[in-house]
Amino acid sequence: MKRILSIAILLAFISLGNTAQAQLKKVYDESINPLEQISNALVQASMQGKFVICQVGGNWCPWCLRFADFITTDEEIAKVVDDNFVYIHVNYNPRSSSDEARDKAMLKRLGNPGRFGYPVFVVLGENGNVLHIQDSSFLEEGKGYNKEKVLRFFNAWTPNAVKQ
Repeated sequence: MKRILSIAILLAFISLGNTAQAQLKKVYDESINPLEQISNALVQASMQGKFVICQVGGNWCPWCLRFADFITTDEEIAKVVDDNFVYIHVNYNPRSSSDEARDKAMLKRLGNPGRFGYPVFVVLGENGNVLHIQDSSFLEEGKGYNKEKVLRFFNAWTPNAVKQ
């Protein structure tokens, strides 16, 4: 009887975890051309005096969705991002691609960030040059992200910080 109860509790926790994951908002638009998305973001950033951050990953990636949720639900982080960056979610799935040549060109354009895993963050400067590629594992803590580390990353790559 104890074993059945233990199994039932374990299944409840697994189910709860899957439900929580399913509730995270899917933020990657799989229908748009990522190269055009990056170009459009650079135009917008230039007009606003901001840099671009490309969060490369996909709706298939639980860590990608967790990060997107984390930075939008924390007011302090959301403000830093909004004040300094045009933030885009660049869709990429290393296991399947509808356009391999386009994906290869996008990854090359961003400095081949996939070597760090997903999500990976690419900071683009005012001329569209890659300023920094951030491995997300350095921002993680447990099954989420560390607020201090995330803020340190964003604050270190604002236009004002880079121009000093």
